[in-house]
Amino acid sequence: MEPGRLIMRVMRLGSVALAALLIAACSQGDVAPEDSVTTQMPARSVQEFAAGDAMDVADGAEIGTPMQERVATLGLLNKRNNSSQDIQIAPGETQTFGAIRITLSACERTAPWEMQRETGAFVQVAVQPRGSDNFERIFSGWLFKESPSLNVVEHPVYDVWVKDCAMSFPGEE
Repeated sequence: MEPGRLIMRVMRLGSVALAALLIAACSQGDVAPEDSVTTQMPARSVQEFAAGDAMDVADGAEIGTPMQERVATLGLLNKRNNSSQDIQIAPGETQTFGAIRITLSACERTAPWEMQRETGAFVQVAVQPRGSDNFERIFSGWLFKESPSLNVVEHPVYDVWVKDCAMSFPGEE
């Protein structure tokens, strides 16, 4: 018998023996099932539960500066003429700089007691093509200061990024 065939036959027999051994190990006979653990939940009506959750969310939403009082600082780069500027913009506000229009919908910053610091802004960017009166949206989404490559404004002339979101939390000085 050829050595290659002999090796194949030994491997087949070994795999059959291994399968039989695994099947035998799975059926160990009469094993008593473990006692199940039961957790008791306090009885609450749907109305009480919903009212309690709404109160928790409402209290948590009031922790930082209200959205309308926040101010984002965005960086704007015009690659064509190599000019860069900082933009101060509030949520709900739209600013136009030549052929680019930037709208800020929201800006957020993690609380100082949270481990991973994140600063983000939901931005919409529109550009006015040459010879047109209308602006075309080129970007709509969240931009993050700590992760600028996560979401990128892809445009051959303009670049927009988040620098800061001015807001405060209780106890922060």
